[in-house]
Amino acid sequence: MGHPLELSIPDGLPYIDFAREFDHPVAEVFRAHADPELYARWIGPRGLRTRIEQHDCRTGGAWAFAQTPEEGGEEYGFRGTFHTVRRDELIVQTFEYLGAPDAVDLEFLRFEDLGDGRCRLVGHTVHASVAARDAMAASGMEDGMTQGYERLDELLAELAGGQGG
Repeated sequence: MGHPLELSIPDGLPYIDFAREFDHPVAEVFRAHADPELYARWIGPRGLRTRIEQHDCRTGGAWAFAQTPEEGGEEYGFRGTFHTVRRDELIVQTFEYLGAPDAVDLEFLRFEDLGDGRCRLVGHTVHASVAARDAMAASGMEDGMTQGYERLDELLAELAGGQGG
């Protein structure tokens, strides 16, 4: 069973904090963020297909992907730059939804080892303004993150069982 997403959206401040525990080692959770084939299998809510266009998870690298509903429809594009990557510890990246140009976020992802093969992902996302943060929060972000992390749990369990990846 997965763990709940912890989300903090403080009034009047342009950031969102989140945390999520996983019953998997830091190295595996980090790998699922860094490996483009794995990343495409879990990022975002259920019902979307993800096409990785670029995913160079290293300091100075860049990333881009597009998502479309499984039943067809409008494509949604995202891109960013990896500013700092420290394996099994930290990813600092920009995040831009191409449907909202000029609203680039700065995201910090910390991977914390909890022992016993468990870890915690802690995120801090800084938005350009409170209005941009509010738009992100109102976009269905919480549900999308919750479903994405559920999908990540499922993927990690599959990989631990020796299937795929």
